Amino acid sequence: MPTDARAAAARNNAEWCDIVCGSHGLVGRTDDEAWSVPRRSPQWYPDAVTLRPGVDAEALLAHIDAGPGASVKDSFADLDLSGYGFRVLFDAQWIHRPPTAAPVDAPLTPIRTPEGLAAWAAAHGGGELFRPALLADPRVRILARHDDRGAVTGGAVLNGGDGRYGVSNLFTRTADPRNIWDGVRATVPTASLLGYEPNPDLPPALDAGFLPTGPLRVWLHD
Repeated sequence: MPTDARAAAARNNAEWCDIVCGSHGLVGRTDDEAWSVPRRSPQWYPDAVTLRPGVDAEALLAHIDAGPGASVKDSFADLDLSGYGFRVLFDAQWIHRPPTAAPVDAPLTPIRTPEGLAAWAAAHGGGELFRPALLADPRVRILARHDDRGAVTGGAVLNGGDGRYGVSNLFTRTADPRNIWDGVRATVPTASLLGYEPNPDLPPALDAGFLPTGPLRVWLHD
């Protein structure tokens, strides 16, 4: 994937981080270099996401609370934050799937109510991370797979629009994550899909037709 398309994936992911932070009352900022938030982001979310290669590390860290607990999504895996008290938390790959005309069965079901969101969040494990404000944002689709009893067995989040969506927070309580990846494709079959997966979790996405498009890295200040 060309660098400009990777940058689009990073921007889409930064948009999702900004939406989540906004639902918690945190105001982020975006410039040509990065998205960042000055106070600690919610659990599992970075305090900054780089938006192009070659970002200056010291200038980036000046925009966040860079103390213990801080994290940075290094979208092009070209930062070295080890001299600032950070360590690599994990390495991952950006992934992309172009639109497909091939029919795919079993789309996921949109979550539309606070009660449904609470059940989805409990199955996901995010708890209070996912707040009802997300349901009112037109850029966000929260999707679920249910069993015969109506219990949530998996799901994902889409953010974006205009034929291109980021995929995040994909999870499953069954043994086959491919089912959820295929469900995402079936929900928006004519859309271009972007996302990332830590390297150990890549195979189900690749099996569902996603392509690795470049490395990223997440840094954590212990």
